Amino acid sequence: QVQLVESGGGLVQVGGSLRLSCAASGRTFSNYVMGWFRQAPGKEREFVAVINWTGTYTYYADSVKGRFTISRNIANNTGYLQMNSLKPEDTAIYYCALAQYITYAPTDYDYWGQGTQVTVSS
Repeated sequence: QVQLVESGGGLVQVGGSLRLSCAASGRTFSNYVMGWFRQAPGKEREFVAVINWTGTYTYYADSVKGRFTISRNIANNTGYLQMNSLKPEDTAIYYCALAQYITYAPTDYDYWGQGTQVTVSS
């Protein structure tokens, strides 16, 4: 089993930045692909970004490309999502998750954190 805990969410103004963290414990974190997802009220959970276990491959949803950066530190079992130029439509609960292969579908992920709220005010 792997446990994931997100942190770093909060309230920020339009154009601001936040850095989300995802701390992993339990089984080996480095063997997994890490993804970030978000879910706004009344909407389905949507893919945001993914990174492979070596950190050499990343992919982003079009809505965040150029503004968000995903990264991970295998040594301290932590993943990150740097979010810049935030917009009101970025408001959602953000989740990190682990999968065994590169995928953008939430149903393919094996482990999930509890989520952290990000609110962007205009």
